[in-house]
Amino acid sequence: MDLLERRAATASICPSDAAREAYEGDDEGWRALMEPTRRAAWRLVAAGKAEITRSGRPVTESEAHGPLRIRRTR
Repeated sequence: MDLLERRAATASICPSDAAREAYEGDDEGWRALMEPTRRAAWRLVAAGKAEITRSGRPVTESEAHGPLRIRRTR
């Protein structure tokens, strides 16, 4: 949520942005954090704090595939 709050209210982030932010190294190790990042994003969705979108439209977890974005709930 901190990463989203540093952006415009209408902005979204890629899950990889959050994984890179959480990773402390300077190599590709952030990739290992992608699945935990996605799980954390779905917890934010369940709490009503965020939405996962594809092509700008909110999707459910079962619909989520391909390029996804995370944004604050609208």
